[in-house]
Amino acid sequence: MKLVLPSRVYPVVDSAGWVERMVASGAKLVQLRIKSDDGALLRREIRAARALCEAAAATLVVNDHWQLAIEAGVGFIHLGQEDLAGADLDAIRGAGARLGVSTHSDAELTQALAVAPDYIALGPIYPTTLKQMPWAPQGLARIASWRQRIGAMPLVAIGGVTLERAEACLEAGADAVAAVSDIVASASPEARLKAWRDRLD
Repeated sequence: MKLVLPSRVYPVVDSAGWVERMVASGAKLVQLRIKSDDGALLRREIRAARALCEAAAATLVVNDHWQLAIEAGVGFIHLGQEDLAGADLDAIRGAGARLGVSTHSDAELTQALAVAPDYIALGPIYPTTLKQMPWAPQGLARIASWRQRIGAMPLVAIGGVTLERAEACLEAGADAVAAVSDIVASASPEARLKAWRDRLD
């Protein structure tokens, strides 16, 4: 069954504490992306984030750590291309989890579509300082191109997207816009999230 994302606003955060702040401010779709190999820490954070999202009727997406997500009963997993290559997709599907996949090039989109994901993420749309990217900014035209290629599958735009740029991403064909720095690095993250939700949802 085709996935319908619960929000056009998709904050990406790195702790259960941030998940709590986002859902308390009305977020209905949030990704937990923790760059750590500490299994005990990850288990605590994923379980806490799941409980917070369940209580708020929000959708939690766990980035990369698919085994721990399945163990914690999280119903949505997001994989980058490197993680996709090493993931047990049968185990993910067998657990009933939805799957989102990152793409940055035509070849990566082809690889992603081959595993029949529930949504595709494209990035970086704009220049981003969050991390070093080997890919040039994709731009709005690439969103339109991906939209044609993936049909009705949800498309998430990510990378350097601010609130001021978000509507253009939606107009180009994205179904949701993932935001990191524009929300969490703002002077008032809760107020910034509210501004995103007021404008896009």
